[in-house]
Amino acid sequence: MRVIAGSAKGMPLKTIPGMDTRPTTDRIKETLFNMLQSRICDCRFLDLFSGSGAIGIEALSRGAVSCVLIEKNRKAADCIRANLKFTRLEDRAEVMNLDVFTALSMLEGRAPFDCIFMDPPYNKELEKQVLSLLSSASFVDGDTWILVEASLDTSFDYLESFGFEIIKDKKYKTNRHIFLRKV
Repeated sequence: MRVIAGSAKGMPLKTIPGMDTRPTTDRIKETLFNMLQSRICDCRFLDLFSGSGAIGIEALSRGAVSCVLIEKNRKAADCIRANLKFTRLEDRAEVMNLDVFTALSMLEGRAPFDCIFMDPPYNKELEKQVLSLLSSASFVDGDTWILVEASLDTSFDYLESFGFEIIKDKKYKTNRHIFLRKV
């Protein structure tokens, strides 16, 4: 796994051993950031369920002004910090070694993020719980894009009741990216 583009282009990133994280492949990461290209420069980025930090680091490398990375696994959070230091991007990043729900409550009152990315464990309805919180969060507004990585069979039939609309739904072989915003 490596940084695809930007100031840290080509730099390899560490991951923790085992099945505790599921890194986004370079090919899918490249496709994702091609779709986000016009929104990344100077954006405020939030990376939920960060794993190795590859998505948040890619956003910083491509010009995001700041990134908050949230990861509850201590070893993974340490891996994120090491990757940020290695890529020399740690001065624009904040790592929160907390569960997502605690961290989101701590972000209340902050200015809106431009992009929020989440890649929760599949098929546990965590994205639904997070989106429920984000629907009324102070740091989400109509200009915030929310991107959810999920399994192909994940249902998003509740989005309208939460006040979200789908901007884009990109399907891959085994998963998908849903792009949302508040209406």
